[in-house]
Amino acid sequence: MHISSQFDSGNIRVIQAESPNDIILSINKDNQSEFYQWFHFRLFSEQFTEHKITITDLAKSAYPEGWKDYNVLASYDRQEWFRVGSQFDGDNLTFAINLEEPSVYFAYFIPYSYERHLDFMHDAQVFPECEHRWLGQTLDGRDMSMLVIGEESSEKKKIWITARQHPGETMAEWCAEGLVYRLLDDQDGLARQLLQHAVFYVVPNMNPDGSVRGHLRTNATGANLNREWATPRLEKSPEVYYVTEAMQKSGVDMYLDLHGDEALPYNFVAGSEGIPSYNDKLKHLEDTFKHALLNATPEFQDEFGYPKDEPGQANLSIASSAVAEKFKCMAYTLEMPFKDNKNLPDADYGWSVPRCQQLGEDLLVAVNAVLRELKN
Repeated sequence: MHISSQFDSGNIRVIQAESPNDIILSINKDNQSEFYQWFHFRLFSEQFTEHKITITDLAKSAYPEGWKDYNVLASYDRQEWFRVGSQFDGDNLTFAINLEEPSVYFAYFIPYSYERHLDFMHDAQVFPECEHRWLGQTLDGRDMSMLVIGEESSEKKKIWITARQHPGETMAEWCAEGLVYRLLDDQDGLARQLLQHAVFYVVPNMNPDGSVRGHLRTNATGANLNREWATPRLEKSPEVYYVTEAMQKSGVDMYLDLHGDEALPYNFVAGSEGIPSYNDKLKHLEDTFKHALLNATPEFQDEFGYPKDEPGQANLSIASSAVAEKFKCMAYTLEMPFKDNKNLPDADYGWSVPRCQQLGEDLLVAVNAVLRELKN
């Protein structure tokens, strides 16, 4: 029996693995950080019996509430990921699986590898409507890149989308992938209409270093990128620095920042009610977006989410608040679940890749509703 995590986004530490029915593991912290929650590892065993696995020391993890009602994801082929029933006692997550093949992968959510990210960026760039633009390098020397979709002109609205500031939130890049491919479909009437009036600037992976390292929340040096938007620095958060520079050059008329929430089993948005310049116009645009998305898909809801900031109390180091204030535009953080959408549960797969991608496609319906208001 062998357990490993020496691969892209791998993260686990073996405490005990002498018997299939008593495997004890723990999760490594993000580099130079106290955050830990993301795991991704492979179990190889030639014993086709039940393997009982415990991931321990979770009471001190980044989001202990995230383990309640959470079921581990597993895959034999790294393509189809299914849920494995799991139990959490406040500190230990325990699950068992009867092996059908000698090698099986487990992960906190469906991984989105750096190689897939590169494939995605280069596949998108061959579409005539899309330009692949290099922004700079990360601290580990990886590329920071974005996709510019649509022909740029001063008359068009500038719509920005970022994803995966927190690298363990892989659902964000799966969602961005669905959105981009719908935009690039020249047989899709909505996409064609959007590109007549807007240009999209999409950064599908804001944190490639943390993604490869198997981090939950931070980049190579332990910086939480979604707390770096007030004063990003090249030596600490070059990812945010390069993106904010590009935003300054293009301008921003609408912004979506795609994330995942460990604890809440819903899809929801968080707005910018607390920024100093929040006004009736921004509220109207936010309401327009929410109402359109509610009509577009039952996967979205507006009952459960984060508490709204009091007027003037927004944290302007957070991306959506910083961008909303700087550009006086509608800016939303979209959150997706690690667990499942409680309103539409799926016991076998939970919140899944196809559902992430479909939500990305559906977001364009809400973007189009706001775009109509901006044109008016």
